[in-house]
Amino acid sequence: MPDATAPAQDRIRETVEANDVVLFMKGTKAMPQCGFSAKVAGVLNYMNVPYKDVNVLDDMDVRQGIKDFSDWPTIPQLYVKGEFVGGCDIITEMTLSGELDEMLEAKGVAFDKDAAEEIRKHNG
Repeated sequence: MPDATAPAQDRIRETVEANDVVLFMKGTKAMPQCGFSAKVAGVLNYMNVPYKDVNVLDDMDVRQGIKDFSDWPTIPQLYVKGEFVGGCDIITEMTLSGELDEMLEAKGVAFDKDAAEEIRKHNG
């Protein structure tokens, strides 16, 4: 677990590097606290993607720090293998186009391909 006294940027970097998939969100994967976070967590949960959730509401330094870290103004933010992927709109588009599947596959992250197809079938 990253040291809570370390500057937010260091803690964010450590979290992103230590986990294959990280979602910085408002709330938790079990109880999202905003619709956008709920949408991205819902996609990841449905596709059975193993990921670390970081509740930015628990730490105001991380809440601002993640925006600075990625140079992206909004939350949620998804990272895969240390790379910033995007927020809610980007993840939604990538899920529906199949790009998210391709990226997860290319980076060796396990997920349920059938579930990904179900999402596309019902939202296409």
